[in-house]
Amino acid sequence: MERQHAGIVAVITMSPEKVQSGGAPVFIVKDNKELQTIGMTLEKIMDAAAHEIDAKTLVIVAH
Repeated sequence: MERQHAGIVAVITMSPEKVQSGGAPVFIVKDNKELQTIGMTLEKIMDAAAHEIDAKTLVIVAH
């Protein structure tokens, strides 16, 4: 069986103080509506999945 690797391709957050850049682009948003909109758009563009880290942060993961 072939082993699959997942990688974080983007981070979207309303709490920039909790995110350290390096490796993946970080998108800073102002409210929950923008968080969800950017997350959904990046999911489609990157053919990836959004995962909620907390109420203010999403990561986009390519599987």
